[in-house]
Amino acid sequence: MNIRRVSFDHPDAVKLNDQVQAEYAVRYGDDGDATHMDAAHFEPPNGAYLIAYDELDVPVATGGWRAQDANEEGNRDGDAEVKRMYVIEQARGRGLARRILAALEEDARAAGRVRMVLETGDKQPEAIALYVSSGYEPCEKFGYYRHYESSRCYAKAL
Repeated sequence: MNIRRVSFDHPDAVKLNDQVQAEYAVRYGDDGDATHMDAAHFEPPNGAYLIAYDELDVPVATGGWRAQDANEEGNRDGDAEVKRMYVIEQARGRGLARRILAALEEDARAAGRVRMVLETGDKQPEAIALYVSSGYEPCEKFGYYRHYESSRCYAKAL
């Protein structure tokens, strides 16, 4: 597997984002994640967007982080927010999400961020299991979905 830094608007990133949005729509019965995101959010040194490619150079997994500081949505100074963690169905169970997450943590730490945070939902038990097994702990709710009962927020000191 080859992990590459790409822009959030890279064609492969757009393709995988469309797939994860479709999955969110099925799981939650809506139009997917409505959180505002822009390609500029993931540009160094304030973020990163990664795609894992298989041996045939097919994009199979993705994830990004973006800098957040204290704001009206509940973030704290020094936060790095994980966004769009996703592994295509055919590549699941091979540890790709864990590798992407570790690379994101390393990059955010190198950029001076002090806490990695993420928001997921109660209909994504496999995501919750990944985060908890990677050292994330429940934290105060933040972000676009902070008022939703189904929202689950986690944090890990970097």
